[in-house]
Amino acid sequence: MPLGFDGYRPGALGGVLGLHMDYYAGQWGFGQAFETKLAGELSEFLARLDPARDLFLTAWRGDVLAGSISMDISGGGPDGAHLRWFVVSDSERGSGLGKQLMRRAIDHADRVAGGPVWLTTFAGLDAARALYERHGFTLSAQNDADQWQGGVREQLFRRPAPGRVSGGSLQP
Repeated sequence: MPLGFDGYRPGALGGVLGLHMDYYAGQWGFGQAFETKLAGELSEFLARLDPARDLFLTAWRGDVLAGSISMDISGGGPDGAHLRWFVVSDSERGSGLGKQLMRRAIDHADRVAGGPVWLTTFAGLDAARALYERHGFTLSAQNDADQWQGGVREQLFRRPAPGRVSGGSLQP
């Protein structure tokens, strides 16, 4: 069955939450604190989503959610657009879906906001980090803060505004 892309559809919030919990509970032992934080923040984002600016992108294989990514431009703050809730189902890992989702989100941010993009993650997600770095993100901060309450080291990645070049290198 071919892969299709969509925005919100009924059940998408629960599906995105489920994909995150399938991965993070199984691989990292995250539990209730992570799930409730994720559910609250994703719900708040969807309730205020501005479809002309923000992106809530879902990928489906038939009626099965395969992955998701969001770009919070309206609420990203002074640091630019905020890349959030990037996840791919276990069955789609290694298929290239993550690259497709990331490219669509970055293209959206560049087209709509044209400024920097930032994301928070944690140390140990090596495949995701490699994908972020391929799309121009660099690690700008790391500390022992653990907003997800899973015993991890938090990281902040930033991507400069497109076209900010000085001396042949991108400037943050």
